[in-house]
Amino acid sequence: MRTQVCIIGAGPSGLLLSQLLHRKGIDTIVLERKTKAYVLSRIRAGVLERGFVDLMREAGVGARMDVEGFTHDGTLIAYDNHQFRVDFAARAGASVMVYGQTELTRDLYEAREAMDGQILYNVDDVQIEDVTTQSPHVTFAMDGKSHRIECDYVVGCDGFHGVSRKTIPEEKRREYEKIYPFGWLGILSETPPVHHELIYANSDRGFALCSMRNDNLSRYYVQCPLDHRPDDWSDAAFWEELKRRIPDAAADQLITGPSIEKSIAPLRSFVTEPMRWGQLFLCGDAAHIVPPTGAKGLNTAASDIFYLYHGMMQHYLHGEDEGLERYSEKALARVWKAERFSWWMSNLLHRYPDQGAFDRKMQLADLAYLEQSEAAQISMAENYVGLPY
Repeated sequence: MRTQVCIIGAGPSGLLLSQLLHRKGIDTIVLERKTKAYVLSRIRAGVLERGFVDLMREAGVGARMDVEGFTHDGTLIAYDNHQFRVDFAARAGASVMVYGQTELTRDLYEAREAMDGQILYNVDDVQIEDVTTQSPHVTFAMDGKSHRIECDYVVGCDGFHGVSRKTIPEEKRREYEKIYPFGWLGILSETPPVHHELIYANSDRGFALCSMRNDNLSRYYVQCPLDHRPDDWSDAAFWEELKRRIPDAAADQLITGPSIEKSIAPLRSFVTEPMRWGQLFLCGDAAHIVPPTGAKGLNTAASDIFYLYHGMMQHYLHGEDEGLERYSEKALARVWKAERFSWWMSNLLHRYPDQGAFDRKMQLADLAYLEQSEAAQISMAENYVGLPY
């Protein structure tokens, strides 16, 4: 097989890049280790920065998002049994879109299939070869047979545990990591959201988040110890704990119900440098991970796709390589800003096991400053809606 760009990973970032390139006449093949149904079964966040929304529209897959998504012009921050609002529209002149990752991935699959895009599922033993030459290739097994794809470039969108990052020699990459000493216990319930915007709550008992997928599907989280398991928490125990961590006014309006999904996610910050090695480019979780506080995971992947898409357009349509040569530099500059924002939000809202009385007072002072300072709210809003590409 032969293609211009071989993309490893058929999650939203790999599909989005494939769709964008296809519309510019650039050929791709996407390899996926799992099935389409498995990819669509993954429950993930759905807060989209303005830049991601624009990319979906440019890719021709924004129609359903524009109809069914929820535009959020602000968010609520809660502490000391009260809440205040950060107005994104007023402070940053922009908004975010709440649209589930499962739904946008479904839109991308439908678009790729409508255009006869090549997506190969259930591939195994993927190997990336000769990326430091002008003739890279990818080998893999599928249906018990060995296959090989010749290509110009390889793009790794295969996540933290994928083969792409590990293809870069260990002595040639530098990795930065922070493991947070807690996790998020999350449930999905077929109940109306407690509020039409997200509520981020800091309490003496730990962090909580009230989110949503649509008018009748809510997503809630509470901070929990890393050694807890979902089975340790009954639905009743979860709802009771959530009510303790959000302001009374919100708790009184909370509609509870059976959970239809329950899981615990650990929190980590991770970045690998560089994000390019020869003809191999890393995107999304293959290169960086942020804690979910601040909703940057999917959005940092989108910014990677933006830089790489434009670099490949310059190369194939205009014969210019500046965009590809500077891809790692540009992507990492924005990634580190997103990492800083997610780290700051995590420190602002969570209770740490070793947090002393002084640390707690500093945290409350930071929250009070955010509530009272227009400058602080502008900074938060600009980061939350997404810094310019």
